Amino acid sequence: MQVYKFGGASVKDAEAVRNVITILKENNFNEKVVVISAMGKTTNELENIVNLYYAGNAGWEETLNALFEKHTAIIKKLYTNGAINKAVEDVKKLIENIREFLKHNNSRNYNYIYDQVVSAGEYISTTIVSDYANNEGLKNTLLDIKEVLFTDNAYTEGKVDFEKTEQAIAKKIPALIKSGFVITQGFVGCTPEGFATTLGREGSDYTASILAFALNAKRMTVWKDVEGIMNTDPKEYPEAQFLGELTYHEAIEMTYYGASVIHPKTIKPIQNKNIPLEVRSFVQYGKPGSVISANANTSFLPPIIIWKRNQVLLSFSAKDFSFIAEDHLSKVFATFAENRLRINMMQNAAISFSIAVDFKKEKIDNIIAQLHNDFSITRNDNLSLLTIRHYNQGIIDKLTRDKDILVRQSSRTTLQVLMRE
Repeated sequence: MQVYKFGGASVKDAEAVRNVITILKENNFNEKVVVISAMGKTTNELENIVNLYYAGNAGWEETLNALFEKHTAIIKKLYTNGAINKAVEDVKKLIENIREFLKHNNSRNYNYIYDQVVSAGEYISTTIVSDYANNEGLKNTLLDIKEVLFTDNAYTEGKVDFEKTEQAIAKKIPALIKSGFVITQGFVGCTPEGFATTLGREGSDYTASILAFALNAKRMTVWKDVEGIMNTDPKEYPEAQFLGELTYHEAIEMTYYGASVIHPKTIKPIQNKNIPLEVRSFVQYGKPGSVISANANTSFLPPIIIWKRNQVLLSFSAKDFSFIAEDHLSKVFATFAENRLRINMMQNAAISFSIAVDFKKEKIDNIIAQLHNDFSITRNDNLSLLTIRHYNQGIIDKLTRDKDILVRQSSRTTLQVLMRE
């Protein structure tokens, strides 16, 4: 049993979908669970529909129609036979489900609306790929991930109920595998009430990891548009270096600080069962990629450079000018936990406590509203957080020269700098 994950770029158009089918054919598609993300920029387009709807802009329906036409065009390029009609009808049903939900929805909970609409992107892509794979002789079962992956009802950041999920996966999927491989959605879970949740942007990697864990998979493979794991983003740094192997620990550190190669929560489930994670290129699918495992040799790693843009620095000080003490910190941490806003960097001084976070307007506004009676709060926007693992002075100077540095922290292996670029 192996688990494959294909991201949005790998299924962005008809040619890409054909390429996925080729990869499956050449890698013995049987005994596999295949997790697929929404096609291309579909998630962004669905987010736009949510925002238009939430703002009361009737343009959401025209945008939804355009999304249907876009996917229909992909289907038409895929088929040369009558199977096109089934594929178009299958996608049309999913589009109509979105339309009916928005027309009859009475909730003003943005996160709830977001998850019900945006999760549809994964259902559209998996439907198209599953239909086409069957048409090409690759017999498969399309599994609704909500039947086996259960979360709480924290919309947009669902927390997985591992015990219930593991039992459901182990009971259902092995039986389905007997009649062909399984295709399912990434990024999506199911609340106790039966509604869709999402696991956070790029959460399809996490979905694949959960499935691999529950199925005791031999290996998990993430297919991407790069040759494997690089020490930095090759789109920003053409001199980025390929990393052939990493330990689980190093991969966890990279993802914790924001490396986008895999979702931050991906590693731990497979580490718990010592399942290797392979990152390979769907463009050069014949080449070996990077492997994350327990026994990798990482003694010669180059500096690993990670950027997180659009950061906000919030600084809290007690209104009576007293020192920041444990009772102050506990209140601040509790408020961030309640709003599920992850802290990317923090620094404590005598009379202030500073926290850097991703710009998430609604959550930041809520936190400030909840804490403004107890603290004086200052805010700096449009910042960048640079993290360098295995740093040296040369790379520090190169990346921070002439920058306005607000916060700097370092340990033996990791340097973080919050600055205006």
